[in-house]
Amino acid sequence: MKKALISGITGQDGSYLTELLLSKGYDEVHGIIRRASTFNTGRIDHIYQDPHEIGKRLILHYGDLSDASTLRKLIYKVQPDEFYNLGAQSHVRVSFDIPEYTANVTGVGVLRVLEAIKDFEEHSGKKIKFYQASSSEMFGAALPPQNEDTKFYPRSPYGVAKVFAFDTVRNYREAYGIFAVNGILFNHESERRGETFVTRKITRGIARILAGLDKKIYLGNLEAKRDWGYAPEYCEAMWMMLQQTDPEDYVIGTGESHSVGEFVELAFKYAGISNWKDYVGIDPRYYRPTEVENLIADTKKAKEKLGWQPRTKFEDLVKIMLKHDLKNNGLHEKAESIKLSS
Repeated sequence: MKKALISGITGQDGSYLTELLLSKGYDEVHGIIRRASTFNTGRIDHIYQDPHEIGKRLILHYGDLSDASTLRKLIYKVQPDEFYNLGAQSHVRVSFDIPEYTANVTGVGVLRVLEAIKDFEEHSGKKIKFYQASSSEMFGAALPPQNEDTKFYPRSPYGVAKVFAFDTVRNYREAYGIFAVNGILFNHESERRGETFVTRKITRGIARILAGLDKKIYLGNLEAKRDWGYAPEYCEAMWMMLQQTDPEDYVIGTGESHSVGEFVELAFKYAGISNWKDYVGIDPRYYRPTEVENLIADTKKAKEKLGWQPRTKFEDLVKIMLKHDLKNNGLHEKAESIKLSS
């Protein structure tokens, strides 16, 4: 039996990765979810089976990256072949408001998992391959393009926490021989992106404007440039990293940079609205105290060693997300009028 354990399974990446692993014949995929008073499993409900059914393949467990004892218990209970750490406080702007919590979960949480894996391997003799969801936000103010050798210059508590996690992974790999890798993923979006993230905020906002529910979208810095790709393809890269003979770190991105303003303009254009500036307001609350101006991935290593490269173009990414939100707001005819280029 091949088993995987995923933290952050209810998020965008967690849901796509779960689908991928099950499609590749994994016998079981286990996910860690945080206890909440409301259900937050919407992205994986279509995969999840009743826990009383025989032959279940997706199994969920309560846990938290701030709780070392539960993480340890889960690793001993599941005994996974692979552990994908996708859990985090992952909103960059919010990390300025809750820096201590961000550091505890996004940074120290990785230390807790690796300590549990180290202990398990020493006592059982069984090896676990570990994937850490590192972030392009670690590069921060470093000049683009950024690759595996670029020096980190984080500009947010989130970026700082991710650097701590990155170095912890590298240390445990070199000190204890754990198969642990960092996937330094640049921005990756999809129709499952959280509604507070800027790309989804834009496409969802346009759909609500066309549906007569809202009058404007309020955003922050339209000049910030990011390397945006399609999330399902990035989850393939995660899996590929753990199938290698040797553990190494990889940068994953498209090699293209586009501003938030470009995303806005394109999305409004595809929605049939030319005067987009009439529908966009700027709210200073959404500005970061320190901004990351431009991120562009240099993915030469991933292409050469993993054979991975992005397939979805920026324009199609915008269309995919917009079509989804138009349909969600009952605008099916408008959604069908938007055609993908590939």
